[in-house]
Parts: sequence; C-alpha cells; structure tokens
Amino acid sequence: MAKTDIFQMNNNDKWKRYCDLLFSDDSLGFWLDISRMDVENNDFKNFEERYSEAFDSLTKLENGSIANIDERRQVGHYWLRNPKIAPSEQISDSIVNEIKKISEFGSSIVNGEITNNDGKKYTDVFWIGIGGSGLGPLLIKESFKRDSVGLNLHFLDNVDPEGISHKLNSILPAINTTLFVVVSKSGGTPEPLIGMEQSMKFVHDNNLKWASRAIAITSNGSKLDQLAVSENWLAIFDLPDWVGGRTSITGAVGLLPAVLIGADINKFLDGASQMDALTRAKDIKNNPAALLSLAWFKSGNGKGLRDMVVLPYRDRLQVFSRYLQQLVMESLGKKFDRNDNQVNQGIAVYGNKGSTDQHAYVQQLRDGVDNFFVNFIEILHDPSEITEVNNKRPGDYLSGFLQGTRSALTEGGRQNLTITFKSFDESSLGALIALFERAVSLYAELINVNAYNQPGVEAGKKAATNIINLQKEI
Repeated sequence: MAKTDIFQMNNNDKWKRYCDLLFSDDSLGFWLDISRMDVENNDFKNFEERYSEAFDSLTKLENGSIANIDERRQVGHYWLRNPKIAPSEQISDSIVNEIKKISEFGSSIVNGEITNNDGKKYTDVFWIGIGGSGLGPLLIKESFKRDSVGLNLHFLDNVDPEGISHKLNSILPAINTTLFVVVSKSGGTPEPLIGMEQSMKFVHDNNLKWASRAIAITSNGSKLDQLAVSENWLAIFDLPDWVGGRTSITGAVGLLPAVLIGADINKFLDGASQMDALTRAKDIKNNPAALLSLAWFKSGNGKGLRDMVVLPYRDRLQVFSRYLQQLVMESLGKKFDRNDNQVNQGIAVYGNKGSTDQHAYVQQLRDGVDNFFVNFIEILHDPSEITEVNNKRPGDYLSGFLQGTRSALTEGGRQNLTITFKSFDESSLGALIALFERAVSLYAELINVNAYNQPGVEAGKKAATNIINLQKEI
C-alpha cells in the first residue's frame, strides 16, 4: 500500500488497518498505533530476513558480545534491569549489589539517617553531569519530583561561566544541607571536571568540607574514583564501562536521583524489564520496538529523510524529546556503516510537549514541508485531585487537542504514530525508555551502523582539547 492510499482510505478500511497494526499489552497498559505511518502489510514479509538478523544481533549483544567495537566494550544496559541475563555471575551480582546500595543510601539520606556535619537532614542535591549523565536525571526529576517529597535537584551541565555562577549562588541559602553528585565515567571529561572544581571551590569558600557531602558516580579505578577514595567522599557508585551515557538511566545515573526524590526504582526497573521482554519477540508484528523501527525506516526510506517530532501530551514528559535527541541522534548519526561505506545516516529529533507546543509546530507540520513524522505520546489516566469545574475537565481538553491535532495531520497526509499508556508512573517511564532504546538498536541493525560508538563526539572532544592547549600556550 502506497503512502497516499493510507490517507485516502474510507473509515471502515482505516479501522481494519488500525486493528491489524495495533500492538497492545495489558500488563503494562500500553498501546502502539502505527496505522498512520507508511507501513504496508507486505513489509512484514519483505523485512523478515533483515529483522531475523537484527534480532540475532541483539541476542548476541545481551549475551555479552563486544558491541562497541571502537572501545572494545560490551554493551550491557539491558542487564541493569534484569541482572539474571548478564553474561557472568560477577556482573549479575555487581548489578544487584549496586541497586541495593543505592536504595539503602538514598533512603538513609531521605529519612535523615545520614546527615551533615551539624546533624541536619540534607535538603538539596547539586548534580554535575553532561549529556546522558545530566539529561537522564533531569527526565527523572521532571517526571516524578513532587513538592515536599524527597530532596530538591539542581543541575550543572555546562561550562558557561555565567551559568555556573548563577546555579551555584542559587543554592547558597541551602548549601550546608546540599549534596554534590559528580558523574563522569573516566573522571577526565572537561565539563563535569570543571563543574566539580568550581563547586569544590564554592564549598570551601563557604567554610564547608567537600568530601563529607560529595558523591561520585564513575567507573572503578577512574581518575574520579581515585580522587573520591583518597579524599573519603561520602559515597561512590559504579558506572560500568559497558554502560554508555545515553543508556545509563537505568543504572546509578537514573536510580540515585530517583531514590533521592522518593520515586520507586523497583517499579522503574520492572517497567523497563517488561518492555525488554516484549521487544525480544522474534516476530515483527508482535514486537513493539520492531514495529516502531520499521515505521521509522519506511517513513525516511532507510536514510533518515524525515525528522522525528516528539509530542508527549503531559508536562511530566516535557524533556523527553531532549532525552531522545541524544539517544537517537548519537546512536544513529554515523558517517560510515560497519563496512566502512560512507552513508551519513541519522534521524533528526525535535519536539517538546502538547498541547502547548502544538501552537508552535502544527501550522508547519500541517501545511509546510512534508519532511517529518510525529510521535504522539498519550497518557489516559488523570490525577483524581483535578476535577470538573464549570463543566470543563482539563484531561478531556488535553485528549481532545491530541486527537484533533492527529486528525488534522492525518487529513493533510502527514505521517504520525501514537504511543499510549493507561497511566504514567515509574513503570511506564521505564517501559517508554526501553521501547525507544530497543527500537534504536533494531533500526541501527537495519541500516548497518554501530549504535554504540560516537566517533563524531570523540572528534569534537579532540578538536576542543587541541584548541584549549593552544590557548594555554598563547
């Protein structure tokens, strides 16, 4: 079925197509509708062999193959939410122990069992991290932080001098009850290193001790680990070398902030694990990540010719598009494929939230250049404390805006898909993240690029280092 036929079908045929392509899972309260994307029924047969190879590659990855060829590393973020599938008992035990350690430490902070030097409970967290080490915790905060529950989170994720000054001064009233978390796998990445050094000085200038309120999330034996051990920092959590920054949210990078704001990390991990299980199905039509990646592939002709617009219709998912920018673009944006052919692959990602940003985007999406597809993200359940006022229910209007926008785009021949969850909690966020992680992995296999390296990022770091060294010489 050609793309134009999809949008010219009568209502009965559209309904049949919807039912035929819909994926749902009752245990997660989850639905995926790709019926408005350029996917044809014969695609499932045509792509069967390619997906069979992709499924086998992911099985090998989960079994411990060296997937990050550039760094000769395994890729194990899927093990983080199901330690039983880790390729060795040592790795499995280390994951279980780390989750327990994070849970106990976080609870001790929140409950006031661990206090500052004056015996006062900690009230705030100053988080220093870059990329996924900052975006993941920010997504956790925006999704689950509630007033009067847990600690307040503040983020330093850049080396902008004005930004550093503003953010450090903003915590001055609570500096005595603030924890400082530094996230860096190697301990040598310039942004978190500079953020740490500036924060150290700020703490010392205010006559406080750094080590007793400092926490490191880093790889065992790294420069940061050695520093934290030598200075006897308050805590050190592991960031294994087999976890990349953009997939670290189900490890210490996401679990520690979740515990510190009072979120349920077991539900978060369980939701991700349940989605992982669904996306291991070796049948395209019964695998939501395969359906999602196939829709992406067909929409952009396997070359990323269409941008991915992400429109979650909930405030709590406002930063999800930013989170996906790194996950998708750093994983898929590659100059060469695995056979060293120049392919210049990738999918551009942008978006924010509905219904606010439909006012900014929809005019062009509906009437402008047709170079995109939309991912609508819908949550059905409304919080009970928000009730009807003057015969108006906010949730009804929010749902109406989503459905209206989707209909307008569909009528205009614009491709879109809808991800729906019955409710939004730690489990559904874990499932949503796992869905996109697996879809990215499968899409990368279809276009034959390595989803787990980042040569462009490394080239940028090297160029920046050369310029900084030259500045010092001058």
